[in-house]
Amino acid sequence: MPDLKTAFEQATRDVQDLSERPDNETLLRLYALYKQATEGDVSGDRPGFFDFVGTAKYEAWEKLAGTGREEAMRRYVELVDRFRA
Repeated sequence: MPDLKTAFEQATRDVQDLSERPDNETLLRLYALYKQATEGDVSGDRPGFFDFVGTAKYEAWEKLAGTGREEAMRRYVELVDRFRA
């Protein structure tokens, strides 16, 4: 786990310096994996109907319910690594 945590922390820094901006679907996946890795299953109220961005983020995170934190970290690191290559 320490190596995974270190890799995850590095990936969270690396994502800020990507040479090209990922598409919106990938950004949502990154957001959801980060939230799942750091906070666990989705919590809080679903955003309002007209909060399209908030709703999209909430739903992306909600789809990962039940995914373990370590698994979410691993998938986040792998996704960031694809964009760094």
